Amino acid sequence: MRRISTFFAALLLLAATLPGVAHAAAALSGRTHLFYYPWYGGSSTGYRHWVQGGHTPPDDVGANFYPVLGPYDSGDFAGTVEQHMRWIEQSGAGVIVYSWWGQGSYEDGLATGVLEAAARHGIKVAWHLEPYSGRTAASTVSDIGYLQSRYGSSPAYYREGGRGAFYVFESLRITDWTPLDQVRSSAIVLAQTTDTSKVAHFGGMYTYDAIAGATAPGWSGASAYCKANGLVWAPSVGPGYNDDRAVPGNTTPTLSRDNGATYDREWQNALASNADWVSVTSFNEWHEGSIIEPARSSPPSGAYETFAGAYGTSGAASETAYLDRTRYWAAQLATPSGNVALGKAASATGSQGGFPPGNAVDGNASSYWESTNNAFPQTFTVDLGSAASRLVLKLPPSWGARTQTIAVNGGSPAGYVFDPANGNTVTIPVSGTDHSVRLTFTGNTGWPAGQLSEVEAYAS
Repeated sequence: MRRISTFFAALLLLAATLPGVAHAAAALSGRTHLFYYPWYGGSSTGYRHWVQGGHTPPDDVGANFYPVLGPYDSGDFAGTVEQHMRWIEQSGAGVIVYSWWGQGSYEDGLATGVLEAAARHGIKVAWHLEPYSGRTAASTVSDIGYLQSRYGSSPAYYREGGRGAFYVFESLRITDWTPLDQVRSSAIVLAQTTDTSKVAHFGGMYTYDAIAGATAPGWSGASAYCKANGLVWAPSVGPGYNDDRAVPGNTTPTLSRDNGATYDREWQNALASNADWVSVTSFNEWHEGSIIEPARSSPPSGAYETFAGAYGTSGAASETAYLDRTRYWAAQLATPSGNVALGKAASATGSQGGFPPGNAVDGNASSYWESTNNAFPQTFTVDLGSAASRLVLKLPPSWGARTQTIAVNGGSPAGYVFDPANGNTVTIPVSGTDHSVRLTFTGNTGWPAGQLSEVEAYAS
């Protein structure tokens, strides 16, 4: 019996070290969507896509990172795709958004195999409708009908409230989307924009751009519009961006990963914008260097970057760092999204006339609390009545940038930057046991007082 117990203990230890196995039992987040690219080919196809930028695989590929799997084949369902699904399961994401280039395309031909692999892992598949030649609003409606009829019976076919999900890349190429009204009852169709004047007939909005996620331009307004009009708001986040090897001589700016800080900042921006879904750019768009798919820590040559340093990891442990961090953020997104500070009793040590503390918990980002001027320190308190793990502090979105020095619940003071480019919004993690919020203000570069238009608190 002792030997048998030791054997099973060894099996459990082995399982904990295998990619994807350690997290298989965890629930996957149906609100976290990963953009997934099935367009790669191996040696038998002349290394389809890996040659972009004039490169010559297998050691030389059109990407600034080198895949753990090497220049793989997206049609290798038992090997590559099965491993992808294990990694996606490890990430905690419950949905992939499949890059699809039209009826009869290379990617269309691989969809059945990917759906079957996804189904084995409890992962759902939504659709990224790409701008193939000749795409129109009418052809998009036809495509939605085709995808529903051809793949809708798969257990992996994603539905929200009975409707499939379709992201339309570069939707602004087409000006009149009236035909989408024909599929409103069966499909949630998302426009790629934050321009609320461009989303008539759509069921939601997303951004895709991994660079823009760092500053979240227009996110606050887009989110408010979606909430007011019953649309899905699915801002896109990414760990970084670098397409230098795939697009030599390009002028697109590089966005540094900053050892994971960039990814965290973008996720914070998405959560602060009250996202319905968060779309991640990307699982495996290798050409743009936006991947969370594991990159080799020891690539073939010194021309490649690695994930070393991400969240304090190194070597082989760094290869899956972004999968594990996605799992953390997916769990944050999956928690109840209700603002437990809304309408609760608020008080302050001082208030400027006409700007009482209740203004900061009234759900109106334009009204605000302002403390007594020229009298730091000043304290703002709200009794939540339940535990919170995340605070979102806001100022009116039209105000100029400023830094406020704030101590949270008796902690050390820190400078928090309120910038209109980020919707004048700051996200702060707090103890999951805190049932109240006490903010002590000791400085403000924009005005000699503590200022808040909204204090939002989200439960753990």
